[in-house]
Amino acid sequence: MKTISGLYAVTPDLADTALLLAKTRAALAGGARLLQYRNKTADENLRRGQAAALGDLCRHHGATLIINDHVELARAVNADGVHVGAEDLGVAAARNALGTHKIIGASCYNDLTRARSAAAQGADYLAFGSFFPSPVKPGAVRAPLSILRAARQQLGLPVVAIGGITLDNAGEVIDAGADAVAVISALFAAPDIEAVARKFCRLFEVNAT
Repeated sequence: MKTISGLYAVTPDLADTALLLAKTRAALAGGARLLQYRNKTADENLRRGQAAALGDLCRHHGATLIINDHVELARAVNADGVHVGAEDLGVAAARNALGTHKIIGASCYNDLTRARSAAAQGADYLAFGSFFPSPVKPGAVRAPLSILRAARQQLGLPVVAIGGITLDNAGEVIDAGADAVAVISALFAAPDIEAVARKFCRLFEVNAT
């Protein structure tokens, strides 16, 4: 099983596949080794083409590719796993579809009860948030920093922080116990994506010392 830690780059909604790949290439060059393909606006054909291309890119860089929501797409492009939310196929069903060797991540928002259920169904990591105001999901429920350490201590799985995370506040969630930080806007909207990725990765190096 691949490690869930460090910078977890989550792709923005982009119809321009060449631009998506260029931005992702920069993030991977900067040290991101976890990538989630998330495109809420793409049709099935575009989603399939982008996911396949990102899979090739991740394999070239030795990175892990997780598909948001779409279990069948993850299986079709031989991604490393899938991330499921409250409205998606459940963890147990995703595990049955993908098998024991794939990564299953679950959105748990601000809910430890949901996290316990996901863990019991075979989730490999648990994502919590939003911890800060998010430009992607401005109405997202807010989670307390204390939930990160509580989840790690009680459930023993890697925990991912998501929601409005920037270079300025990422240290707070890392100090609070996050194994990884999932970042969209602060990474992919940056003028120099590779440099920003390096800075996010460095936060984990500093925290480990």
